[in-house]
Amino acid sequence: MTQFSRRKFILSAGATALGTVAANAALGQAKITPETTKAKLGFIALTDSAPLIIALEKGYFAKHGMRDVEVLKQASWGAVRDNIVSGSEGGGIDGSHILSPMPYQISEGTITNGKKVPMFILARLNLNGQGISIANEYKDLRLGIKSEGFKQALAKAKAGGKELKVAVTFPGGTHDLWMRYWLAAGGIDPEKDLSTIVIPPPQMVANMKSGTMEAFCVGEPWNARLVAQKQGYSALVTGEIWKNHPEKAFAMRADWVRKNPKAAQALTMAVLEAQIWCDNPANHVEMCNIIGADRWLKVPAAEILGRIQGKIDYGNGRKAESADISMKFWRNSASYPFKSHDIWFVTEDMRWGYFPAGTNAKKLVDKVNREDIWRAAAKAIGQSAAIPKSTSRGVETFFDGVKFDPNNPGAYLKSLKIKKA
Repeated sequence: MTQFSRRKFILSAGATALGTVAANAALGQAKITPETTKAKLGFIALTDSAPLIIALEKGYFAKHGMRDVEVLKQASWGAVRDNIVSGSEGGGIDGSHILSPMPYQISEGTITNGKKVPMFILARLNLNGQGISIANEYKDLRLGIKSEGFKQALAKAKAGGKELKVAVTFPGGTHDLWMRYWLAAGGIDPEKDLSTIVIPPPQMVANMKSGTMEAFCVGEPWNARLVAQKQGYSALVTGEIWKNHPEKAFAMRADWVRKNPKAAQALTMAVLEAQIWCDNPANHVEMCNIIGADRWLKVPAAEILGRIQGKIDYGNGRKAESADISMKFWRNSASYPFKSHDIWFVTEDMRWGYFPAGTNAKKLVDKVNREDIWRAAAKAIGQSAAIPKSTSRGVETFFDGVKFDPNNPGAYLKSLKIKKA
């Protein structure tokens, strides 16, 4: 049986936090009676897990009848995968805060030794909020959105017999894709020019300090923490690669959702309300204090708050203050799981060999993405006006001018110069 934290942080129906939620409840919200009050949800110690933590701590789960939800810390994305495969009946979890491509990988069995465990994406948890960080050894390069300078350093190291490494959090996950896109845009082939290693998010800073790798891509607060500890600097935040890019998702095992459709909607309603709360600037200090606690991220709130507010100290003398590239939980339709975004994730995983060439991305997305549950949840909490008119956000443009048309992902793949052979 896979291992994960067994601490239980359960709020009863009479919890004081629930009173706060009830006092602020919107008029006319639909009430549903879930088939179960229980669910085991996983999270990784990252800022974008905040909606699940806040849904518990602020009583949103309990408000919607899910009184016995557990939010359980996972050691790594590999642990999330293993515990989802096990399911709660096997000592694992029913769903999780998760890298958006992972529900597709798990559903297709590409990361589970061929065992297919169907999953559903119920909501997107956030836009933006990740970063690519560089070791102090390369501070003089002043790397930024362009990675060409890193290419020269790689060539020099290779000539000296040294192989450089970059770290990501999971093969084919969002951080892997952001790192690969950044490298390839600068003419660096991540398959040939360096090595990619996998390190859990909370271990990134310690590994950079010990010299394990030259760069890493991870979610906050670990990029900010690296800067605070003066162990490296941020080349970029990922909103600079792709403005308002999709990031984590809230996903559940499909069999759990089919067995408990009302409970799945109730969970989604709670998560959406938590996202609205998290996105309110008036709540940012309180949110960072809550999620920074030892039982959650175990990071000083001050090291989380700055980048949530869009105040970015890159650690190399460069500073920025822009809410537009900060993490978003609700605004700009951050919570809605656009199918067009998932088509990009599947297509980009095809680019690097994580899905077979010729995979029908649209068909796979239609099977896993349950934006219909999101729509029902949004209506039930009085947020009909927030429902997008289309499941597609349209053509997306990356920092290097490359465009992705979700109606023609094949053309996008064909246009890319660097990809897995």
